[in-house]
Amino acid sequence: MDETGAGQAIIVMGVSGCGKSSVGALLAERLSLPFIEGDVLHPESNVKKMAEGTPLTDEDRWPWLDIIGQELSAALSRGEGIIISCSALKKIYRDHLRKAAGGRLSFVFLEGTPELLAERMGARKGHFMPTSLLTSQLATLEVPTGELGVVTVSIDQALEGIVEDAMRGMGELR
Repeated sequence: MDETGAGQAIIVMGVSGCGKSSVGALLAERLSLPFIEGDVLHPESNVKKMAEGTPLTDEDRWPWLDIIGQELSAALSRGEGIIISCSALKKIYRDHLRKAAGGRLSFVFLEGTPELLAERMGARKGHFMPTSLLTSQLATLEVPTGELGVVTVSIDQALEGIVEDAMRGMGELR
């Protein structure tokens, strides 16, 4: 992949604690693209539910996914690229986002063991998502193996290595 991501839309996806925000921000810096932390697009009611330890339902997630889809569509319609972090746990969610992006969307799936994810979640400070919701997120996750436009990257390495693997994988998608 070259060092510019103009006109490219990327979702950095995975369960809570996998590093979507850190990877998305560094990937955006490397590709000179804007980055949106998908959590800030959640309606307040979703944040409240998660902070209370209540898993989100599909009905909770659709308005949030619509907002993310609007951000993707707007950037691409301007001829600009964008990177957004979003759990995108189910294939139907990813397909919804692909449709919003007119099919011009890549996913970087950050994959880790439940133990590593729990460790990372436990080390976070000030995040609304409690570690107790990791089990429900893993149960909801439909791993995107075999889907077009998806690069899977192991999080069992330093941030720099994760981003390098993501960029290499996206370069192979082209």
